[in-house]
Amino acid sequence: MKRLLLACVGGLLIVTGCAWFESKEEKSAQELVQDGVDYYEAGKYKKAVESFEKLRDWYPFSRYAILAELKIADAYFNLESYADAIFAYEDFEQLHPRNEAIPYVIFRIGRSYFNQIDTIDRDQSNAAEALETYQRLVQQYPEDAYAGMARSDMVACYQSLSGHELYVGLFYYKNKKYKAAKARFRAVVEKYPDVGNHYEALTYLANCESWIQSELQPPKVPSAP
Repeated sequence: MKRLLLACVGGLLIVTGCAWFESKEEKSAQELVQDGVDYYEAGKYKKAVESFEKLRDWYPFSRYAILAELKIADAYFNLESYADAIFAYEDFEQLHPRNEAIPYVIFRIGRSYFNQIDTIDRDQSNAAEALETYQRLVQQYPEDAYAGMARSDMVACYQSLSGHELYVGLFYYKNKKYKAAKARFRAVVEKYPDVGNHYEALTYLANCESWIQSELQPPKVPSAP
């Protein structure tokens, strides 16, 4: 009975193994990359990812493997799965630091953060990450076309970060927390002087200074009759 059971299990493993190899070898690297490109151009990005991942995993030494890695990231970007896109682009940059597509890859990392920037009353970590990534691109590849595209996005990042500082500063100001407000208005003036909030911040900064000075002054002692 045990021998019969072992024979059945062994036969099942053989059949399963054969099926796996048959499915793996169903399509060549060239066929998989063509499938991936077709799906991608048709806007079927999840299907594209599946094809490109098979190509990457089954044929890691194929001349199409690098293309597959990049298109996986692009597909995630187009799906607005930005966390997955950032991971894939960063992985590509680490694996292929000298590839000619690196300026594009860095730009796309920045744009993945940029597309997630929230309103000025919310957390601005994506704006900060986008700005840092774009700055790296401009420093490393100042003459590249993608650096030029990054510069226009950087203005929007500065505006968002400046707007957030002003928003928080006004919140503190309205609640008469003038020292905290002063720090926020000063940040607008010193860090983001040319993005549209400079003069308003200067006005409130001066008001904060006046209120703080008035709080520091000792109360007047009435004169003796």
